[in-house]
Amino acid sequence: MTGLGAAARTFVFPGGYDEADAHYQERGWTDGLPIVPPTAAAVEEFLRCTDRDPREVIGVLPPRQGEATVDRIAANAVMAGCRPEYFPVILAAIEALADPLFNLDSIQATTHPVAPLVIVNGPIAREIGLNAGYNAFGQGARANVTIGRALRLVLMNVGGGLPGTGDRATQGSPAKIASCVAENEADNPWEPLHVEHGLPREVSTVTVMGCEGPHNIQDHYSNTAVGVLSTIAGAMGQAGSNNLLGAGWPLLSLGPEHAATIARDGFTKRRVKEFLFEHARFPLARLGPEYRQYQIERRGARDAPDTMLPIVRAPEDISIIVVGGAGKHSSWQPTFGDGTRPVRRIIARRDGTPLARVADLRG
Repeated sequence: MTGLGAAARTFVFPGGYDEADAHYQERGWTDGLPIVPPTAAAVEEFLRCTDRDPREVIGVLPPRQGEATVDRIAANAVMAGCRPEYFPVILAAIEALADPLFNLDSIQATTHPVAPLVIVNGPIAREIGLNAGYNAFGQGARANVTIGRALRLVLMNVGGGLPGTGDRATQGSPAKIASCVAENEADNPWEPLHVEHGLPREVSTVTVMGCEGPHNIQDHYSNTAVGVLSTIAGAMGQAGSNNLLGAGWPLLSLGPEHAATIARDGFTKRRVKEFLFEHARFPLARLGPEYRQYQIERRGARDAPDTMLPIVRAPEDISIIVVGGAGKHSSWQPTFGDGTRPVRRIIARRDGTPLARVADLRG
């Protein structure tokens, strides 16, 4: 527990829904979409889904250094259209975003189109209806969209990450509206993300990553692991990503068909990461002269015609999940670079599940 903040302020609004929504839009309290009015009764429903004090400060969020108390987070979750049972996921995600390793100061203020991606693992994903299959990164699943939106509203209303002031993204990205997904554990031929990091399958977790939106990788022709991975490596080893600029921890989101092909040929997750570390590279010689000089002087690249630049410092810096439905498509999510790291938290539930409320599970 990080202490108690001031109670969330309330006000009486005499108008109807249209007037209330217009008032929120005028005050800049929303993301441009209509909101669900966060009435006292609606917020109280969310607070009943946790045993945490409504005034407990889950994190202090830049650039405003606003105190993200439980009740303020609940109000924004109501506004986003969440259901109360989503609230434990949102609390864990905000706690992860506030971890210094995530580096929310930079994420909120950068010109890069980075957004927090929430990856949910474990039983709670199925219980609350998170989509891990067809169109998992897209529209159509209330839990995915509203949980991602709730985080964005908290980052705006509590953290002060407002477009053009606190948030300086040059072009932005649809991922900055909402970015939340569950891993498709049923179709994962390897261990899911949280199990890979030492947790039992029955534990529910959130992992937050500072990512761009998904970049599609199609390969409808390869039928071997090396073939599929060669296409993936070609997509990930590109000049414009922050990972080529400054390494970091990118994410590969394998579609189930690609994952099955790769696993069938005996590739473990570790071996996939090693392959990508070696092959997801970009030729130094193809960079412009100024960028090439930066790589030589600042990144220690060898000044030679055959130098291939990696996008990570080590294989283990690549994260891999399996997500989506049938189809020979995968995607990768470039990250902010070495300025942010994945952060993981166990999700606490108020249903007797014997889980620690807070777990410091980083990376």
